[in-house]
Amino acid sequence: MAPMTRSMSPDGVPPSAAAGYYARRAAADVGLVITEGTVVDRPTAANDPNVPKFYGYDALTAWRPVVEQVHAAGSMIAPQLWHVGSAQPSKGEWTAHSSLESPSGLVRPDEPHGEPMSESAIADVIAAFVGSAAAARRLGFDAIQLHGAHGFLFDQFFWPALNRRTDGWGGATVAERSRFAAETVRAIRAAVGEDMALLFRISQFKTQDYNARIAHTPAELEAWLGALADAGVDLFDCSQRRFWDPEFEGSDLNLAGWAKKLTGRPTITVGSVGLTAEFVTADAGRPDSLAALLRRHERGEFDLVGVGRALLSDPTWAKTIRGGRFDQVRDYDPAALGSLH
Repeated sequence: MAPMTRSMSPDGVPPSAAAGYYARRAAADVGLVITEGTVVDRPTAANDPNVPKFYGYDALTAWRPVVEQVHAAGSMIAPQLWHVGSAQPSKGEWTAHSSLESPSGLVRPDEPHGEPMSESAIADVIAAFVGSAAAARRLGFDAIQLHGAHGFLFDQFFWPALNRRTDGWGGATVAERSRFAAETVRAIRAAVGEDMALLFRISQFKTQDYNARIAHTPAELEAWLGALADAGVDLFDCSQRRFWDPEFEGSDLNLAGWAKKLTGRPTITVGSVGLTAEFVTADAGRPDSLAALLRRHERGEFDLVGVGRALLSDPTWAKTIRGGRFDQVRDYDPAALGSLH
């Protein structure tokens, strides 16, 4: 189950319905549940007051039954830890109570929003991620995911258009700009130990710019992800808008395929999997079909498949696909966004 923001946690505290919401997917053959983005303990880590927190007594207490019910249903679970950086608030009526944090005080290229982070702010943000990761271990989560994609804080450091720093947290190369994420990974690894899986979500596209790219060549991708793998990332969750799109010219490998080839780490592919019933009935030659997805998996291009919106419409989607009941598969319905069904 891919992480999907639901914004149904008043004041950042997950409601009692959250446990059943995740457990229903776990009980229907989803092997790993990754929660929606949860924010660490920084004043502007969230861009919505209804996104769940992963700190503080009330929020952490509310996460415990989620872990227990997902485990009882036979699945594993990881929280996605999140800081949105300078990303615009998702709700127009909400404004941050303090200056937004970002590498260079930009939300888009040459568009100021917030302040460049000081050395002390960077240290405090790393400590906040460590605190939430340690809490995940105490609560019994099986793994941790860091959200380093889609134009949020880690990704803002990766992206040269938003990271204009000339100190040790910036640089001309993506390996240099990966330092903030790599230092966070190292600190988390030291806090939780070697036996807890650490997942890192990446993307080329940003919510600020769907055409943005961090890595224009396989060599740049290797430098970017190699720095994170060396720091302690166990698995890369590779977000694309469409899983079937090749990442570089001359190869049909997608982003997850290239990440696995270059780092040797397991990968998740995610992006528009199963949004229409035609996904399972389409001609096997179509790159967006179930047959094409399975071929890619069987040849070892990636290890896991993340399913998002299709699982919102139908909690039993994975079990239905696994059982070959393709006539029961239905199209994604945006109305599913309205509840924790």
